[in-house]
Amino acid sequence: MPPQQMNVAMMTSGGLAPCLSSSVAYLVEFWAAAHKSGKISGLSIRMYIDGYKGVLTGDSTVIAPELYDECACFHEMGGSPIGNSRVKLTNVKDCKARGFVKEGETPLEVAAQQLMKDGINVIHTIGGDDTNTQAAELSKYILEKHGGKVVVVGMPKTIDNDVYPIVQTFGADTAAEQGSIFFKNVVSESSANPRMLIIHEVMGRDSGYLTAATARKYRESIKATKFTGPGFTTTQKSRDIHAVWIPELKMDIASEGERLLKVMDDNGCVNVFLSEGAGVEEIVAEMEANGEEVPRDAFGHVSLAKINPGVYFSKRLAALVKAEKTLVQKSGYFARSAASNAFDRKLIRDCAEKGVESAMEGISGCMGQDEDKEGTPIRACEFERVKGGKPFNKDADWFKELLKEIGQVA
Repeated sequence: MPPQQMNVAMMTSGGLAPCLSSSVAYLVEFWAAAHKSGKISGLSIRMYIDGYKGVLTGDSTVIAPELYDECACFHEMGGSPIGNSRVKLTNVKDCKARGFVKEGETPLEVAAQQLMKDGINVIHTIGGDDTNTQAAELSKYILEKHGGKVVVVGMPKTIDNDVYPIVQTFGADTAAEQGSIFFKNVVSESSANPRMLIIHEVMGRDSGYLTAATARKYRESIKATKFTGPGFTTTQKSRDIHAVWIPELKMDIASEGERLLKVMDDNGCVNVFLSEGAGVEEIVAEMEANGEEVPRDAFGHVSLAKINPGVYFSKRLAALVKAEKTLVQKSGYFARSAASNAFDRKLIRDCAEKGVESAMEGISGCMGQDEDKEGTPIRACEFERVKGGKPFNKDADWFKELLKEIGQVA
């Protein structure tokens, strides 16, 4: 088969993660290399602005070839170089309300017409499971309704690391590293007041991965920190983590309060790492029982920022440990907006390289290390197998050891 002209599109969608900019940079790099080597006869790279919003409204830009090499600068940046949005193509009501489609139109049809108008052969969707499954639906729609083919190659972005069957999603390791850096400063507030309770609220709707991984990285840094002998109130114990609360562990706040009261008495502070999704069912049940409306986003997810789990649990725990002052600090926006670290950049690079090869072969799927295949090879995982909600493995040896070291019963 002779080399062909490839009209490639890219979009980033959903919340930020420390991988979006590097994903765009590497995809541009490998597509440019494919063209330069003669694997394809021509190349056009179009960026849809603000995710699916750009696809629906026709807001896009074609990148000049002389700028391909310059895209490497994105590796040093967090965020997305082409903008994000939270849009669900099958949520017709929401798309209409936001002015993305007109009365009588369907988002899938509008998006399909736009991709066909732009002559797109391949679209790279850089996002979580919602973003990539929506893209698969769009590709299927174009084939069934219009007889066209658009290859969809997704890049799995989520700091929750909760996508089946992907071993490690982009940005999760960086976010854990950045959350550790964040708390390394915040923990100093434990010296600002006697009997201080600090809640470090970490992003993670259904998976405790990020909270656990952040705790692991933070404790590694604390163990490597030199402290003086007796006579000072700042010790390794006062700066350590005293509890890790994640959705996968049953939370008995009364029992934990009793344990942490002793920690407070001995150290003058208590430091808790709380996954924002921990105990959400309890909060929602209480809101519904009180007749309150539970805020949700376009995907039907509970709006965690609005129900504020950290504040809810801090009030209950503060009374149990007799805290004089309570501080709730959220590392989410700090952690998710960073540039990719070395670990994530290598993972993204490997997946982007394989992703471009897959696209040229006409194979759709979400790139990643396939945990269901021997050796967990990087490949385009079939979209019908891709879904979110994968829980963190609370039985991992390193996590059980962490809980044992801090005195928390799993």
